[in-house]
Amino acid sequence: MAAARHSTLDFMLGTKADGETILKGLQSIFQEQGMMGLVHTWQDHGYLATYVNKNGSFANLRIYPHGLVLLDLQSYDSNAQGKEVDSLLNKAEERMKELSQDSTERVKRLPPIVRGGAIDRCWPTADGRLVEYDIDEVGYDEDSPYQNIKILHSKQFGNILILSGDVNLAESDLAYTRAIMGSGKEDYTGKDVLILGGGDGGILCEIVKLKPKMVTMVEIDQMVIDACKKSMRKTCGDVLDNLKGDCYQVLTEDCIPVLKRYAKEGREFDYVINDLTAVPISTSPEDYSTWEFLRLILDLSMKVLKQDGKYFTQGNCVNLTEALSLYEGQLGHLYCPVEFLKEIVCVPSYLELWIFYTVWKKAKP
Repeated sequence: MAAARHSTLDFMLGTKADGETILKGLQSIFQEQGMMGLVHTWQDHGYLATYVNKNGSFANLRIYPHGLVLLDLQSYDSNAQGKEVDSLLNKAEERMKELSQDSTERVKRLPPIVRGGAIDRCWPTADGRLVEYDIDEVGYDEDSPYQNIKILHSKQFGNILILSGDVNLAESDLAYTRAIMGSGKEDYTGKDVLILGGGDGGILCEIVKLKPKMVTMVEIDQMVIDACKKSMRKTCGDVLDNLKGDCYQVLTEDCIPVLKRYAKEGREFDYVINDLTAVPISTSPEDYSTWEFLRLILDLSMKVLKQDGKYFTQGNCVNLTEALSLYEGQLGHLYCPVEFLKEIVCVPSYLELWIFYTVWKKAKP
């Protein structure tokens, strides 16, 4: 599949930029590549020069008066054009050092971003940073009735489950699973456990090892289960091969009607583990599509949680302090008073520190 290669080279000069001198000094480098240029200039905002090659590649040279010089090149991702771009960048860097006469404070050259290729390696973190993973293979890519499901292979992290563009879990992320189960501090022996979501099977797999009385997992998307039991076996083991085992059952249903049914029946659990979604990034508590769903799940979960039971869930990246504060505010407006603790855990494939919550009902007076 054709792809575009976007390369960058940045200079921060220690003095104001002499735009005319820089343009003239770099012009021959572009001409050697057969690139024709068009220059735009503004009295107070510097220069923009665009150079176009007959093979379709192009470069933008932006010179800001205060001393920032940016060179962006876009080309077809082929070995031949890649070598041409690398050569041009090398020559431009050397020429800029000559022109600036050692006044360059910083030079930054990033690895090229490949866009539109068969393998998409760049994914955003929860707090809005761009991460390029070492993805080398697409194992699964399908749309279910609920979401896009991808499983991509990373050399470092193993297979990674990505749902609608959100990195969910990698085979390396046992730290996530342990954290959302209570970080090894809980005794699941003989206990009744309810998992909301968890279609990758990681939580179910780990709890089954701890000899519970019964684990009920409610996952709405059968296609997630099917994809993970095939391509995430280091995470789920064999627990997703059948939807029912000696001490567990998997319900492929919407969890809200199930929670309402359990509450009406008076059914209670020692542990409820919510692995549905992270705390919404939106800091508006009026955002119905995310916050109202979260409030509803919290209230229903408390209704099916035993008085001495515990509710575990993920929060979000530690940098999202305002959103996390809003979430903690929600805990003070449930149908019953609760207390909570939070833990910070590094999840390998997230490349972030992540908040996990433990919530329980206040003891009755």
